[in-house]
Amino acid sequence: QVQLVESGGGAVQAGGSLRLSCTASGIIFSIHAMGWYRQAPGKQRELVAAIPSAGITNYADSVKGRFTISRDNAKATVYLQMNSLKPDDTAVYYCNADLTNSWNRRNTYWGQGTQVTVSS
Repeated sequence: QVQLVESGGGAVQAGGSLRLSCTASGIIFSIHAMGWYRQAPGKQRELVAAIPSAGITNYADSVKGRFTISRDNAKATVYLQMNSLKPDDTAVYYCNADLTNSWNRRNTYWGQGTQVTVSS
């Protein structure tokens, strides 16, 4: 019923930038929190950035000052602007949304993941 569609991943050199986008589609009653996670090979999935509520943003310490999360409520879209990318940022990035769907149920949804590769 609800799907998260991601785009914007790719391969860049260290110091480069990428912007990830994630749009929630389907019948949505309300959007609560949206965010981005990432998972590198052999590592656990970790929170990168999130907007848990209006006017509040959270970032992993490793990306503070380099990444910026934003949200367009009219488009049901969350963005992750990634600057000064490092090889350690290489991972599959997953969009996440906490929302109430058409069955009036509050659930967490995940995107399919988009690969970000940063070379030295």
